[in-house]
Amino acid sequence: MDYTMYYIIAGVIFIFALGVRIVRPTERGLIERLGKYKKFAGPGFHWIIPFIDKMFMVNITEQMVDAEAQEIITNDNLNASVDAQVYFRVIADEESVKNSQYNVNRYKWQIVNLARTTLRNIIGTLTLRSANSERGKINAELHKTLMEETKTWGIDVIRTELKQIDPPSDVQETMNKVVKAENEKIAAIDYATARETVADGEKRARIKEAEGSRQAKILFAEGEAMAIKMVNEAAEEYFVGNAQVLRKLEAVEKAMENNTKFIVPQGSDLVNVVSEMAGIVPLKK
Repeated sequence: MDYTMYYIIAGVIFIFALGVRIVRPTERGLIERLGKYKKFAGPGFHWIIPFIDKMFMVNITEQMVDAEAQEIITNDNLNASVDAQVYFRVIADEESVKNSQYNVNRYKWQIVNLARTTLRNIIGTLTLRSANSERGKINAELHKTLMEETKTWGIDVIRTELKQIDPPSDVQETMNKVVKAENEKIAAIDYATARETVADGEKRARIKEAEGSRQAKILFAEGEAMAIKMVNEAAEEYFVGNAQVLRKLEAVEKAMENNTKFIVPQGSDLVNVVSEMAGIVPLKK
């Protein structure tokens, strides 16, 4: 009798242990009884009737699926290898969690195929060059389409990212050559522009230098003219009628600077001028 009680207690504990379920904060649970939805299980401890109830765990954290690389023919008839990633999560409320299990079969697989189909539709209307330059636009259209198609799945598509849009190797090599040629062209134009700027600067500098030299010569000539004018005015004031004698006197002055000896006739005007300036009266025979 005592052993029977132990067996019963042990059986109850075993059955209780079989029904224990722990839901983590990153998950939500759906409890079904005999194939029919029973209740929603949030984080924490739960107990279900073994063999009658079943709990299905649903991950509500952000997840990522890879759309896998595929060959897509672009609008300019080139094959491009295209791959993308989709980031999503199951919304944590009861209705959304139920929709992710009851409204769609294997939602991850469905998202992958939907993304692949959408990429073919979008990139098929673009050239290879525009597809590479408009990645943001492609991501936005892909995200919008996925959001619309999965709105009854209880899923929130967070973002989409294109991993690659790669042309065939021979096309890629040609494109690299074109880009290199364009870069070299830009560099040559920049170099020519810089040389032109330097040449303009040197030209302006030479013009400024020539203008300065010209101005200096003009000022020097004006100074010479002013000096000549002053000399003429002085000559007219102090040597009225004797301008020719003044020129002779200047010649004598320059000659005396070099200790030059010369003979001047006694009766010349120049002797009289020199004598008067020195206070000497020439002797008479």
